Amino acid sequence: MGTGLILALAGLLAGVLAGFLGIGGGTVMVPVMVALGLSGVQAVGTSTLAVALIALVGSLQNWRMGFLKINHVAMLGLPALVTAYLGQAVATALPEHALLAIFGLFLLFNIYLIGLKKQVIRQATRAEVDGETGLPEVVPQRLSPTVLRLGIGGLAGFLAGLFGVGGGVVMVPLQILLLHEPIKAAVQTSLGAIVITGLWACLWHAQAGNVQLATGLILGLVGAIGVQVSTRYLPRLPDRAVTIMFRLLLALLAGYFFVKAWSSYTLVAS
Repeated sequence: MGTGLILALAGLLAGVLAGFLGIGGGTVMVPVMVALGLSGVQAVGTSTLAVALIALVGSLQNWRMGFLKINHVAMLGLPALVTAYLGQAVATALPEHALLAIFGLFLLFNIYLIGLKKQVIRQATRAEVDGETGLPEVVPQRLSPTVLRLGIGGLAGFLAGLFGVGGGVVMVPLQILLLHEPIKAAVQTSLGAIVITGLWACLWHAQAGNVQLATGLILGLVGAIGVQVSTRYLPRLPDRAVTIMFRLLLALLAGYFFVKAWSSYTLVAS
């Protein structure tokens, strides 16, 4: 199978997952590019270009269908104007095996966040049975939704620069956990914010020479086709199905990155 076809298939899969799960697709594209011979930092930088294109097309589709809250998107995306640069600087400075291993740990941590969200919902259900109301407090009352969204967006921007993801793998679970957003609304808002985080991270990586333009365009343009399909079908899926897909994807990719990190470390050590 030729490199171009592999990239096209990876972009298509990334686009479909972006619409269903509210991620930019970097968690799929970065491993494929590493497998094709790009260095970790090149894969990360190139992924940001594709991520921005995929998220833009998917968000336009969500906006046309009336599912996009622009003010929430802006609060998540704007902090990335600063934090994406910091992430890019760290990614460029890290050894290859360290960058890959940290990415794997990051994916596993997001599985934990999804599990914590489900625990919060179970506690709220039991509270209602006992005659109480409202969700248990998981953050101090003094933190407003605006502050929380800015903090989540800032973290997502840093991760976009560091790992070449749009930041959806952290924005989706944190919106659910801290802001009590339904998973579908969290997915749609996350995808909109990824337009900003992905584009800004791409600009910083391009300045550092980490973006392979042709590769990024193939992934992004083909991914734009996949994301149009998945954003149309997301409202019809049960929340449980979306949650299962998200957690399974993270677990599989975390394992892949640990294997790649070990291979890179043993190569350096030898």
